Amino acid sequence: MTFTKDADWLDFVEDPTKPIFKLPVGAVDSHCHVFGPGNIFPFAPERKYTPCDASKEQLFALRDFLGFDRNVIVQATCHGSDNRAMIDALLSSNGRARGVATVRPDVSEESLEQMHAAGVRAVRFNFVKRLVDPKPDEYYLSIVERIKKYGWHVVIYFEAQDLAERWNLFTNIPTDVVVDHMGRPDVSKPIDGPEFELFLRFMRENKNVWSKVTCPERMSLQGPPDYSDVIPFARKVVDNFPDRVLWGTDWPHPNIKANMPDDGKLVDLIPTIAPTPELQRMLLVENPNRLYWGGK
Repeated sequence: MTFTKDADWLDFVEDPTKPIFKLPVGAVDSHCHVFGPGNIFPFAPERKYTPCDASKEQLFALRDFLGFDRNVIVQATCHGSDNRAMIDALLSSNGRARGVATVRPDVSEESLEQMHAAGVRAVRFNFVKRLVDPKPDEYYLSIVERIKKYGWHVVIYFEAQDLAERWNLFTNIPTDVVVDHMGRPDVSKPIDGPEFELFLRFMRENKNVWSKVTCPERMSLQGPPDYSDVIPFARKVVDNFPDRVLWGTDWPHPNIKANMPDDGKLVDLIPTIAPTPELQRMLLVENPNRLYWGGK
């Protein structure tokens, strides 16, 4: 099957800058994706975007170039609940990747067992309405009941205004919960304003909640290369919850409409949000290895 990427689709940077910042040994890129290739792993009929191909080989080459040791590969919404591309990447990683799947409540026990054996350790729930059609709370809780016995956790992707709406659901998930991209705060609003304070309260009151301090390119109004309006938000999360934060590239950066980020320059921003070697090691090594590899 042949797919044509969206006319306004921006491809990832194929020759990123070599980072100046040297990653600590054992660093994990905790948020990245694979797309297709579409002629091998077709994109979902219900998808809301059609991307370029972004293969496992390209992802692993980027991992090595940037200096990461491991990846956490998150199922892309363009593949729906067909996790084959992500699982194929896990099986090709020699144990150096873990996966975050998208499943439906009727997923078979055999499929869950196979995904666990391949390295899946979480499911992702997406609440961003321009990307998916969110479901009632009961839909998600029924999936949690299926996956919690495997020791999996839940990754949630939402925008700042969605937090209050889904508060009861998010605070009643019994597993660990990892929030993508700090819940996408509106960085034009004050860092000490009620919207971001609600997110900090969410983490403060729920010790099972983690956050990825990722994707400044998705939130910044000031733009590259420094994304200086996003940095204080990420820094505040790292300072307050150093043992519950993760970092990732978000390669190949789906649905970026302008200023496609250079992954090497994104790596060079890490010391601006985690300024000490201890914080960097927690963010990049200790936290993701504890969550996805059991500390190994």
